[in-house]
Amino acid sequence: MLISGLALGAVLGYVMQRGRFCVTGFLRDIFTQRSWRGFVALLIVISVHAVGLAALTSGGIITPKYSELAPIAVIVGGLVFGIGIVLAGGCASGTWYRSGEGLIGSWIALVFYGLSAAAMKTGALTGVNEALKSQTVGLTSIHASLGISVWPLAIALTALTAFLAVRFLREEFSGPKPAKLAARKSGLAHILAEKPWHVYSTAVAVGVLGVIAWPLSAATGRNDGLGITTPSANLTNFVVTGNAAKLDWGVLLVLGILVGSFVAAKASGEFRLRVPDATQGARSVVGGIFMGVGAAWAGGCTVGNGMVQTSLFSYQGWLALASIAAGVGIAAKIWLKPSAPAATARTVARTTSSAATAQAAPLSDATDAPVDSVSLGSVDVAGSSAVPAAPAAPAGAVPAGFAVAPVALLDRVVGKQEGGKLTPLGDGRYELDTVGAVCPFPLIEAKDAIGKIEVGEELVIPFDCTQATDAIPRWAAKDGHEVTNFEQTDEAGWVISIKRGK
Repeated sequence: MLISGLALGAVLGYVMQRGRFCVTGFLRDIFTQRSWRGFVALLIVISVHAVGLAALTSGGIITPKYSELAPIAVIVGGLVFGIGIVLAGGCASGTWYRSGEGLIGSWIALVFYGLSAAAMKTGALTGVNEALKSQTVGLTSIHASLGISVWPLAIALTALTAFLAVRFLREEFSGPKPAKLAARKSGLAHILAEKPWHVYSTAVAVGVLGVIAWPLSAATGRNDGLGITTPSANLTNFVVTGNAAKLDWGVLLVLGILVGSFVAAKASGEFRLRVPDATQGARSVVGGIFMGVGAAWAGGCTVGNGMVQTSLFSYQGWLALASIAAGVGIAAKIWLKPSAPAATARTVARTTSSAATAQAAPLSDATDAPVDSVSLGSVDVAGSSAVPAAPAAPAGAVPAGFAVAPVALLDRVVGKQEGGKLTPLGDGRYELDTVGAVCPFPLIEAKDAIGKIEVGEELVIPFDCTQATDAIPRWAAKDGHEVTNFEQTDEAGWVISIKRGK
């Protein structure tokens, strides 16, 4: 029966990758986009879970355990975990499935997530973990405190979620439609392996898989459903000690997520090994450590607490989710903003030259804003004049087929651009290269850069962040900008051209 964990994990990883499903993004959008659309997707998962687990419990199929609330550990752990997932660029499940997309920064975060979680649960930091978790207040679940069945809570939450989902869907279908990538496949292959899935249908699927997970896991003696932190710690323990007893259903679940997301990414042309730059690499290390420590203290991550414990209506689950959201908000305030422009010796006037003039003139005379680095490769966009390619990078400098954030290798070399600085392409067109930037930075930089060009001018954005294939077109439609071109240029590589509308 252990193999069922691998199978269900593979399906879960496939579903999450195709739906770009990440709780970090849902919570982050509340603070950076003032949007609750993604959070409603999380509520859908919780509601489906709640009804399903209530039915399984009522039927005597499962018997969930409720831990006494340790408020200090949950609050502190949730805050630390929330900060960590912003630094790492994804929540626990998101980091696993993005590893399957080839993001080496996520691999780094996973290693330190597993190590720190193992240290807190069974290693050198066990005393630190238990010191806070021993401070309990005797509360377990909301329905236990009220002396009622769990069903009224599950039904009420489901009704609220349905109301909110319908509201957001009406706004979505009545408003401007985001640009879509042209289909390269047809029929079922297009739906399953190319077209991004709607976040709400993905949420329903994740919720159903979470319900199925519980009896499958229970059949192996593991009285739990979906979970990421303890399985990640157990996998680390197995790798370090060779203790086969650590290879339980949960470990196979997280390995399955990796496998499923890899299959989905390969099938959709969204897999490529992408190496982070030094800054993101360091953030991945710190973020992974914060994730492991925070989740151990809080008693779970965005899955164990944010999806499972919330659906059981435990105080721990809802308090942890609120604390994680607060941590995300703090981190978003500190780190999720465009980079500050670098100081320059002089300010250069806006160029109105043609593409030929822009190519012939020195770059310092062609820019309208300080540029500390430039695009050196050729961007081929319909209706544009390409920037001439620079000499190739020295052979062997970086393995072929990799992208170093934010430098893309293979057929073009791109210099790092910070703070929304633009490279002129001529005729009122400017490039903002975000290749290698992790979510949500392509969107953040695009929103900043669009304000630096005039109405009617065009912003060309090469990127390789999978989530941005939905986020950037959705923002452009909502804010009244016209997408003039949107295409996939390579494996896990896209370019979108946006004409400023207002």
